[in-house]
Amino acid sequence: MMEKTKKKSKVRRYLPFYLMALPGLVYLFINNYMPMGGLILAFKNYSARKGIWGSNWAGLKNFKFLFATQDAWTITRNTLCYNIAFIILGTILSVTIAILLSEVKAKAAKFYQSFILLPHLISWVIISYLVFAFLSAESGFINNTILAALGKEGINWYSEAKYWPVIIVLVYLWQSTGYTSIVYYASVVGFDKGYYEAAELEGAGPWQKIRYITLPLLRPVIITMVMLSVGRIFYSDFGLFYQIPMNSGTIYSTTNVIDTYVYRGLLQQGNIGMSAAAGLYQSVVGFIIVLIANGIVRKIDKDSAFI
Repeated sequence: MMEKTKKKSKVRRYLPFYLMALPGLVYLFINNYMPMGGLILAFKNYSARKGIWGSNWAGLKNFKFLFATQDAWTITRNTLCYNIAFIILGTILSVTIAILLSEVKAKAAKFYQSFILLPHLISWVIISYLVFAFLSAESGFINNTILAALGKEGINWYSEAKYWPVIIVLVYLWQSTGYTSIVYYASVVGFDKGYYEAAELEGAGPWQKIRYITLPLLRPVIITMVMLSVGRIFYSDFGLFYQIPMNSGTIYSTTNVIDTYVYRGLLQQGNIGMSAAAGLYQSVVGFIIVLIANGIVRKIDKDSAFI
């Protein structure tokens, strides 16, 4: 009886918290768990007339679309390499900006935050035209101003695949770094100022404070952000890889990723089962990579691991 009474009292005590969490849990269930029933489409020849459950089984045929063509290696390589570059360079740049923002006055920091966050609020369609204004072969700023001033011939950027790994990475960093740097900045400004005051009394300079105080305190946040990014290492920002290159077929070798490949295949073939198979493949591989990364983190720093 005593145990039942204690359980009831605990339920009553935490009931307001359960009620507060209820809308979020319902949203999570509807948007993240209910659609998981559609994963069965990855193993079926979907027919709109027969429906999801009535469609014929296809086994693993839908997965062959990703691996039976010569493009399989290209799109997998591009997806992984771009995301690795985004994670490494994005983390370094975001942390650097966050530390620089923490060193300026509060009013100036608010202005800089708004300024660097602005690109994140612009749609990829608009950014694609901004990039086109720079790279257009006929009227682009780079060809007509920079290269012309140097006495060099213009480049047909949308036909030269070798330039696009650099262009894609630069555009991504410009668009996303402002948002992620604010996450790190919020952590930095919350650090106990007593650590820095004590370091100053010991004669530590700015670089020493960053190296021995800021970065160690920021490490758990960095690990968390990197782990979240690693979880989506097999996914790509569709707008970045489809809109920015203007869907130019001559540069597919360096701009085509799994998401754009599936989208183009869906447009050409209308194969919903194949699209579901690609999504399942990305999710499973991403989950496995997260587990591997988490295992590595646990060996290095157990307290920073997710599980």
